[in-house]
Amino acid sequence: MRGRLRQRKNPLRRGSDRIQWWLSALALLLAVAGLPAALAVGLAVDHDQARAARAEAASRHPVTARVAENVPVGAGTATVPATVTWTSADGTAHRGIARVVPGERAGAEVRIWLDAAGTVVRPPATTGQAAVTGWIAGLLTATALPLVGVLVRDGGRVVLDRRRYARWDAEWLLVEPHWTRRQPS
Repeated sequence: MRGRLRQRKNPLRRGSDRIQWWLSALALLLAVAGLPAALAVGLAVDHDQARAARAEAASRHPVTARVAENVPVGAGTATVPATVTWTSADGTAHRGIARVVPGERAGAEVRIWLDAAGTVVRPPATTGQAAVTGWIAGLLTATALPLVGVLVRDGGRVVLDRRRYARWDAEWLLVEPHWTRRQPS
């Protein structure tokens, strides 16, 4: 540590060297801070998604419906839209569009989800889906923070190097004629 402090006092160290050192320190800080930040983001997203899943589950209910017509086999899709019919608790017949497995025959029973208004909706999210979303958010955060730090450090170094090279070129134009005895052009 003492060597680093002495190095910072080096009279040959330029201002651009100090800026580059601080950019490297920032990149390291973002990399180290990335893990706790990723954990916090992942837990927050998981908590929020779990709350939303509970709210969806409370506002939706499953109903058994029948496929109204034969469903064609889909081109590699897990579900396809199809017309379904169901009868509500009061005996009213309903018809709607729901996603079913390709190849279902007319009359086959399928489970659909309805909201409070009786509209066909997608099934509520599960707590497992909320956990996966939290993990993905955490992993993205853990990856993004160090990446941003490295990009800022390397981008700053490119800008600083361009300035250094321009300054060296300008100084060489002044010194070179004395060393080579050529006349400046």
